[in-house]
Amino acid sequence: MRQVYLDHIAATPLDPQALEAMLPFLQDKFGNPQSLHSAGQEALGALEDARSRVAGLIGAEDSEVYFTSNGSEANNFALKGMAMARRDKGNHLVLSAIEHQSILHSAKSLERSGFCSTLVPVDKNGVVDPEDVKNAIRKDTVLVSVILASSEVGTVEPVAEIGRFCRAAGVSLHTDAVAAVGNIPVDVRDLGVDALSLAADQFYGPKGSGALFVRKGVRILPFIDGGIQEGGRRAGTENVAGIVGMGKAAEIARMKMPERQDRMKVLRDRLIETLPKRVDRAYLTGHPEKRLPHHASFCVEFIEGEGMLLHLDMKGIAVSSGSACTSRALKASHVLLAMGIDHALAQGSLVFSLIDRTTSEDIDYLLDVLPPVIDRLRKMSPLYTKFLEDNQK
Repeated sequence: MRQVYLDHIAATPLDPQALEAMLPFLQDKFGNPQSLHSAGQEALGALEDARSRVAGLIGAEDSEVYFTSNGSEANNFALKGMAMARRDKGNHLVLSAIEHQSILHSAKSLERSGFCSTLVPVDKNGVVDPEDVKNAIRKDTVLVSVILASSEVGTVEPVAEIGRFCRAAGVSLHTDAVAAVGNIPVDVRDLGVDALSLAADQFYGPKGSGALFVRKGVRILPFIDGGIQEGGRRAGTENVAGIVGMGKAAEIARMKMPERQDRMKVLRDRLIETLPKRVDRAYLTGHPEKRLPHHASFCVEFIEGEGMLLHLDMKGIAVSSGSACTSRALKASHVLLAMGIDHALAQGSLVFSLIDRTTSEDIDYLLDVLPPVIDRLRKMSPLYTKFLEDNQK
């Protein structure tokens, strides 16, 4: 049976060059970067080299990059650390309604400490209106956080324009760029952000390695207390091997991004154009054009995403239904609901995410297998039965 993996928004495969770079630091080169002896200094040199490569991918200075264990930690670090550092200035946060759960849950945690939040809506394509962000900013607003690109619907947000409003208001801006960095050009100066989260497993680096950009001069409290690692802002022995792999993957992503984009856009656009023709009442979610190059997402009426996932898996096809962080929750995506999609339709979410190794034959196989799967599931759906009965009246 053919195996087709189309859930790369959850994680990409590790680039062989990144693995090769990591191996010495998983074996003989095990020194602690904080040790003063030569083994420790060798590890420190590798860590700082990786920091430079990650900084180069996003247009930052080396000293502005702080390593974390993943994107969710970077989001927690940014929201909690920046908000708490400004508590004397105010206690109000502005977030988009389609933020990742690590942002929304961090805001809820801050609310228990006396903060309050305003959720800015999105349109039917999942786009945040910068004017809505501007209007939500108050005198006591200390932080705005708007995702750069949604992992669920692929929409790329106008963060640079939002950044101009935030600078004019004297309010700090953070963006969750986990799904974007390494897949589209991202420059922290062009975006005008004060902080930006990223994760290695989105651009062929190792899982368990992330980073947070914090613009020089921006106040942020440590997220993990303890030692002097990461400039005193994140204590704990560094994951040297993971960081080295992330650095190598960042270097490769910077060089190969245009080539990867061109290849994936062709297959993505074919999916977006062809799938609704093969499957009746399947609707594209997210912006039709301003979206990630490797991302195509749909809602299929009358059936649930979990059923489609399981049946496709039995045919050797791996896809997702919403965010990897919420896919086991078995409830409608807050992102789709925020876009005004009906709760029942939102249950039928499908997300396809490609990599540079995805082939035209993979897409052919998906387009051949998916329609019969949906037909089979709809025959078992009481919603579809009712729809057919109503249409016969």
